[in-house]
Amino acid sequence: MREKLRELAGQFAGTLYTDDTMRTLYATDASAYREMPLAVAIPANEEDIKTLIRFARANKTSLIPRTAGTSLAGQVVGNGIVVDVSRTFTKILEINTEEHWVRVQPGVIRDELNMFLKPYGFYFGPETSTANRAMIGGMVGNNSCGSNSVVYGSTREHLLEVKAILSDGSDVTFNSISADEFHARCERNDGSLETAVYRQMRSLLGNHSHQEEIRREFPKPSILRRNTGYAVDLLLETAPFTAGKEDFNFCKLIAGSEGTLAFLTEIKIHVDPLPPKETGLLCVHFNNVDESLRANIIAMQYKPSASELIDHYILECTKDNIEQSKNRFFVQGDPGAILVVEFLRDTREAITEIADRLIAELKAAGLGYHFPLLFGADTKKIWTLRKAGLGLLSNLPGDEKAVPVIEDTAIDIYDLPDYIRDFNEVLKANNLYCVHYAHAGSGEIHLRPIINLKTEEGNALFRKIAEEIATLVKKYRGSLSGEHGDGRLRGEFIRQMIGDKNYELLREIKYTWDPENIFNPNKIVDTPSMNSMLRYTPGQQTPPIQTVFHFPDQTILQHAEQCNGSGDCRKTQLSGGTMCPSYMATRNEKDTTRARANILREFLTHSNKENRFDHKEIKEVLDLCLACKGCKSECPSNVDMAKLKMEFLQHYYDANGVPFRAKLISNYNRLNGLAQFVPGIYNWMINTKATGNLIKKTSGFAKDRSLPGLQQTTLRRWFKKEWPAMKAILPVAKKKVYLFCDEFTNFNDTHIGIKAVQLLYRLGYDVVMIDHPESARAWLSKGLLRKARVFAEQNVRIFSEVINDNVPLLGVEPSAILSFRDEYPDLVREELRAAAKELAKNVFLIDEFLDKEAEKGNIKADQFTGEKKQIKLHGHCQQKALSSALYSKNILSLPAQYSVEVIPSGCCGMAGSFGYEKEHYDLSMQIGELVLFPAVRSAADDTLIAAPGTSCRHQVKDGTGKKAMHPIEILFDALK
Repeated sequence: MREKLRELAGQFAGTLYTDDTMRTLYATDASAYREMPLAVAIPANEEDIKTLIRFARANKTSLIPRTAGTSLAGQVVGNGIVVDVSRTFTKILEINTEEHWVRVQPGVIRDELNMFLKPYGFYFGPETSTANRAMIGGMVGNNSCGSNSVVYGSTREHLLEVKAILSDGSDVTFNSISADEFHARCERNDGSLETAVYRQMRSLLGNHSHQEEIRREFPKPSILRRNTGYAVDLLLETAPFTAGKEDFNFCKLIAGSEGTLAFLTEIKIHVDPLPPKETGLLCVHFNNVDESLRANIIAMQYKPSASELIDHYILECTKDNIEQSKNRFFVQGDPGAILVVEFLRDTREAITEIADRLIAELKAAGLGYHFPLLFGADTKKIWTLRKAGLGLLSNLPGDEKAVPVIEDTAIDIYDLPDYIRDFNEVLKANNLYCVHYAHAGSGEIHLRPIINLKTEEGNALFRKIAEEIATLVKKYRGSLSGEHGDGRLRGEFIRQMIGDKNYELLREIKYTWDPENIFNPNKIVDTPSMNSMLRYTPGQQTPPIQTVFHFPDQTILQHAEQCNGSGDCRKTQLSGGTMCPSYMATRNEKDTTRARANILREFLTHSNKENRFDHKEIKEVLDLCLACKGCKSECPSNVDMAKLKMEFLQHYYDANGVPFRAKLISNYNRLNGLAQFVPGIYNWMINTKATGNLIKKTSGFAKDRSLPGLQQTTLRRWFKKEWPAMKAILPVAKKKVYLFCDEFTNFNDTHIGIKAVQLLYRLGYDVVMIDHPESARAWLSKGLLRKARVFAEQNVRIFSEVINDNVPLLGVEPSAILSFRDEYPDLVREELRAAAKELAKNVFLIDEFLDKEAEKGNIKADQFTGEKKQIKLHGHCQQKALSSALYSKNILSLPAQYSVEVIPSGCCGMAGSFGYEKEHYDLSMQIGELVLFPAVRSAADDTLIAAPGTSCRHQVKDGTGKKAMHPIEILFDALK
């Protein structure tokens, strides 16, 4: 087979991967399943897909169509060739504003499609929780919907036409056709597979006994969210088979078919006018879930755009979270459940009027005890609370996890209260409990029990719960899948859901369309046991792995295992955020945070080496991690890949030695200290072409990258000389603050450090700078953790003596000062851990401190100029992950006439030493070109560019030729 795959690669215009690393990265999706594929194909065009089909037929293998790989039921897991169209089939091909449709390739991202549609006044309604990376092809395959399905329905309702390649390699277009045209196609004598599938459908659905069986056994028609096998029940309700119904369209069958029938290349979908501008959320509080579900029946009569449930488990999880506790502002008491009913109207008055009527009816029914109606920015906080609460529940330390096994059932909303009561009785009998959340309005409550799939007992319970809930769903004639599809998780139970005869109809359809079973086999029909081929094998042990970093309440492997594959790291720069900069630039799955977690999980679990980190495959996949920390805050599971990479590098170096360049960069502080004796000579050497290029070549730095120069003095030297005289004339200080003299500000950005001291002085603060070691940021960045620990422990000991609630420690360079908050508490040894955590509470970026002081009234706008200025601000990655760029924006807005625009950039691309390294330079600049460089270049000449990070300022200079300033410089210059 390897030789055959080599021959295939030679016939392929795209890329074919057969190496173990890429196959491993595509062995999982966002589900509990794992199976190694034969290969991974990135087709360049439709001819490549036909080549793959020919190969699969000739070699008795299969093709697994894949876009973002965020499916929750194992739809894109299998042992054939994974065909990833997410990089190459990404064009929006045509829009028709008169007929309200758009034609796209399957790799177009849902949210980005809506960005394209917005100027035309249109909107594609179905909205998955993964909408900023989910692609239209995947949404068709799963028949996706979302919280607004009560208005917009599922993808199936919007699918007008597809162009596809059938299993024999022939091209086909499916769209709406009249009954006469349907019969005409059945009568063709061309011997084509297309004609065969039309004839088969006429034979199956024209049979009266089949019609009766379908109408008796399929889920209730009143359940709009239903993905139970192939949608023959919906095709039955079309003109050729039921008089007076809509025209026949095979798209109804294609939607929800999970890539098992044909390979889609173009998709034509209906789009709606943009929704009304005003949104209001009525957040009704209840004593328990049952009350909320009975109230939901009443709420739906008022035609809301969504009715979403948040139960007390989620609300409890948000109480002690610093960020999410702010989003609980509307919660009164300790409700057992909150129903969030969303109304979209043209005016707030219209929303208030309908909400008042709903409240009156609920009160009359004795349902609910608190009824806040919220508008504007508050609505976003409420949705954030719901999502964050679930994320906190998903981050359970250890091997027990909230498992997506029975979370997708859809029931008629009138049956929902009784169903949930029965459901909870099933859980209780198995000593389990569930979180209840999400789509009450469409009868689909997401429910995830906590199970340890690594144990024999957990594996058996996984299956037992699925079987018992399937039986319960059948009792209510519900759909086992409402929006996430059947896949490997629910396919086994379709026979039970629709009966033996209907199940055999589905098998006939599959094998008429795909006689060789080459399209995504073992999904929907002939699915293997749902508790086989899981990520974790029963009886699997979590190996003890010694680490330098402390991983609270878990091992490093368990931390990597927190990645559930949801693919949030696959969003692009158009969606905003920081995670993941390398993926945003390359669009390669290999460069996602998910891929890095997958490769770590794979080798830390299965390696037979004493040092489980000693694998070049891990190094290869982690190489393009910029350690931006975006994942720590943006990943719903808070997987800290920067921390994982640092830990990996330390152990990899233990086995393979520390490279020269890593030693050079780590010793940044010491080498700058030596060069500071002759700063003029050093600057001349790095700026002269011949010597500069020699230094770069010797060091492994990119020849096109400028090197940071030294100042004529250091911040320490200046402070020691100048501060005594300044302090002598300082009036009574508002507060004493310690300033951390980081190694970057001390040597390279001395002028910024000086202005920081002068600004604090002018604003009335007593500045103290004591002797202390470097921050160890350079050591951390290169993974030399044991050396970094020495400096971290020294700093914790020194500053724990002087820093407290009244005396903070401030820093200018984000990456250095935020080490106190981020790495230090998990890096120092156990005896210092409590001290490090306590110290971290009183360590601030100078921007944070000044903003908080301004809030208290200690700093006022009238202390600054009235002159007008425009500022564009780029936040530092670690600042955005661990603090907020809004602090910088707020202090820059203190001068009344200063207008500050935050550039919606992620990482600048420099990321410490990353952008200097010759093999990373091009990617570094590519990342800068995504958002940052164009935004800076487009700024008017008199617009100030602000960037708190030293690396960011250097990147702006090299990438645009413009100078970026630290916010402190700008604020100091603005003083009256």
